[in-house]
Amino acid sequence: MSDDLPILIETDGNPAPGNHVVGWFRSARGKRLRYAIFKSDVSVARGTVVLLHGRNECIEKYYETIRHFTDRGLWVATFDWRGQGLSDRLLKNRLRGHVRRFRDLETDLSIFLETIVLPETRLPFYMVAHSMGALVALSMAPDLSNRIERAVLMAPFVELSNQMVPSWVIRLVTRIIRITGFGWISSGRDRFPHPFKGNALTTDIDRYARNQALYTAHPELRLGPPTALWINEMLGAMKRVGRFEHLDQIKVPTLIIGAGNDPLVAQQAIETISNRFRAGRAIIIDGARHELLQEADRYRLAALAAIDAFIPSEQVPGLAADAVSRSG
Repeated sequence: MSDDLPILIETDGNPAPGNHVVGWFRSARGKRLRYAIFKSDVSVARGTVVLLHGRNECIEKYYETIRHFTDRGLWVATFDWRGQGLSDRLLKNRLRGHVRRFRDLETDLSIFLETIVLPETRLPFYMVAHSMGALVALSMAPDLSNRIERAVLMAPFVELSNQMVPSWVIRLVTRIIRITGFGWISSGRDRFPHPFKGNALTTDIDRYARNQALYTAHPELRLGPPTALWINEMLGAMKRVGRFEHLDQIKVPTLIIGAGNDPLVAQQAIETISNRFRAGRAIIIDGARHELLQEADRYRLAALAAIDAFIPSEQVPGLAADAVSRSG
């Protein structure tokens, strides 16, 4: 493994925020993961947001969101999950979105919190997690009460939407593929670039084009379709985090933000989980697609308003969340 210096990549229209530190840390099975800390120019930091990405995302995709938090006086600590971004990939074919065990992702997050966030950033710690990152955060939440003040889960990957076959069938098939030793098989063909029309992620053509341009200019950052093993591991985690016994152990105050027009995550599943979740509540941004922080301003700003009211904790989250929910 090379010891090259870690970098942040910049493209036209997407410069890296200033006042940052970028580095590597080692996680489970010796994997090298890229992280970055973005410091606010405010003299007294109001805390640190631990920002967790979804599948096929990287630090560079969140520069705009990072600036929002640092402008508020918050630091941001974030990293590329194993198998994506500039962190170590898990297969010889770098484009296959793969994970061997879901708990490896939990270990990545735990080591990041203990070895990077705790010694190098500023208390209190908040978590803002999207999609797959939100699933990891939700799975780990019972163990986060002494480390995280509040958590925001955005379009959490808790149930597949619009599937032609039930999730239990997909899980069974991918389990069989896994047992027979072919878990590395891709679930589909890699088609890139993707047209804006009909995309599941955002209604904002400019932000969509910015992200596509990033992956076109730097293909080392992107992923293709997930593998059978990745799907199997995610479905197992989805089933686990939706159980009463899991949700009842979570003590961290949590805001779940769903996208009302999300073709990837079932809105009903988010509402069901929030109804079982004593430490959490949900709001839905009507009309928004899956990537709330990459959405058009009418949706993105509503999501950010909910986050800003929820963290830091000086304000009353319930009143602000109700206002955003009504504005949908």
